Amino acid sequence: MVLEIFAAVGDVVTKGTPLLILEAMKMEHQIAAPHDGIVEAVHCAKGALVQPGVDLISLGRKEEP
Repeated sequence: MVLEIFAAVGDVVTKGTPLLILEAMKMEHQIAAPHDGIVEAVHCAKGALVQPGVDLISLGRKEEP
């Protein structure tokens, strides 16, 4: 289950930035950004049940100036 969502569409994040917290088997798991980028979409809502193989957040690569 999704407990908290910290990211919103358009947010610029760096590697390791917390994106959301999931609860599984009564334990909380923080999901962090795997790389620097921009949040393109959030495919879940607080309280939603998570299914295997479903993307929760789409993270695009950050354009270098």
